[in-house]
Amino acid sequence: MATLRTAKPGDTVRVAKIAGEGAVKRRIMDMGITRGATITVRKVAPLGDPVEVTVRGYELSLRKADAESIEVE
Repeated sequence: MATLRTAKPGDTVRVAKIAGEGAVKRRIMDMGITRGATITVRKVAPLGDPVEVTVRGYELSLRKADAESIEVE
């Protein structure tokens, strides 16, 4: 399955699953990234870290490791 990390700038994706355990998963969910949420990828830094996205009407920057744990469709 594709992850948020593989999405290109301009792509709009829907969250299918959040991998991970405990505090990391809870932190991602507290930012508004939950199953079914629509995410638009705005920018990706030249070296791939961080990824800037828009979710639920606000802009958010995610580390590459966090973006890899978010499976999208």
